[in-house]
Amino acid sequence: MGLELTILLVLIALVGGICVTTIGPGGIFVTIALYQLLALGPGAVAGTASAAYMATALAGSLAYLKSGELRNGPALRTAAVLSISSIAGAWFGAILNTRLDAGTFGAFLGGFVVLVGVVILLRERKLARHLAAGGTAAEDPDLDTWGSRFAMVAVGLGVGIPGGMLGVGGPVLAVPAMIMLGVPMLLSVALAQVQSIFISVFATMGYAAQGVVDWSLALLVGVPLLIGTVIGWWIALRMDAGRLKTGLAVVLVVVGLYLLLAGPPAVA
Repeated sequence: MGLELTILLVLIALVGGICVTTIGPGGIFVTIALYQLLALGPGAVAGTASAAYMATALAGSLAYLKSGELRNGPALRTAAVLSISSIAGAWFGAILNTRLDAGTFGAFLGGFVVLVGVVILLRERKLARHLAAGGTAAEDPDLDTWGSRFAMVAVGLGVGIPGGMLGVGGPVLAVPAMIMLGVPMLLSVALAQVQSIFISVFATMGYAAQGVVDWSLALLVGVPLLIGTVIGWWIALRMDAGRLKTGLAVVLVVVGLYLLLAGPPAVA
């Protein structure tokens, strides 16, 4: 791998890490880079990306614990429900990955990226209408109801499967899903960081057992991803991420459509 490509991967990982703790979707750019720029096989992409997310997820969780989003009982219990339900999904997703060829993997990845972008755009449109009607952006649902717990189990399973199969982590879909359920932005990001620990660890274990994880590459993108995560947490506490979310959503839709139309690169 040449110097220019190495620098590009590091920059993508840094920006992705910043997006992880500001708005949720972000690590997915690392997955896309491993697939499109390095032309790795499906297992190597998902396994290496999942390994890179482990430290990032832990750092993001500790950061939001420090800033208080995860210090109350309801938040901790919700994080536990969300995370435990993700384990089965992550394992199942890693198994599904073994049945994908490069073209199918790229199609799933592209479709998933488009879906996330559309979900974010719909959420922002709904919020804009809500505010225009005189509503407020702040929402505080009761996380200790059985309805909320069942919803979090569904989110955990729903996010764990693509997270394990594609190596996209947890926040990329969990944050938009929880926001649409009425969970406040910062709390959604914080809960998704905890969930991502379980998804990345158990997915990595599955891919490591297959011998497809490139640990040196995971370290190369994992370090700037980790640095970006800390920077993103600092930014998230100091700015309104509304415009950033909309811009990112548009980028995701465009990139996802490109992946769907371009087809798979030649596998290294």
